Amino acid sequence: MHIDHIGIAVKNIDDAVKTYEKILNTSCYKREVVEGEKVDTAFFQTGESKVELLGGTAPDSVINTFIDKRGEGIHHVAFKVDDIQEEMSRLKREGFKLLNDEPKPGADNKLVAFLHPKGNHGVLVELCQSVKK
Repeated sequence: MHIDHIGIAVKNIDDAVKTYEKILNTSCYKREVVEGEKVDTAFFQTGESKVELLGGTAPDSVINTFIDKRGEGIHHVAFKVDDIQEEMSRLKREGFKLLNDEPKPGADNKLVAFLHPKGNHGVLVELCQSVKK
């Protein structure tokens, strides 16, 4: 496993893209809306890892709910895995609570699953596996 990306919740994704283009001195390489999660995403490559900006597309999106409770900031840390089903099973056996029973489609051509932050010292952990095209 290695860090695939860090997800950052933002109120205005267009403004945040401009900010992170300046900070990282590179352009956003991909924008994508994940309809099922009601989220607009923007990605930046930073070495082997990425920064993912997350903006809600509806008032009831998980991102807007997060921002309402905690404000803008780091939303999750995502770890790339080779076999998401196996990692989910392993982590269940280790006693971790998963927020979804099966992997679901995520942004950037990935299958994703999340571990509840209460079992991870307050950090929402995402597992992600690249989908073969």
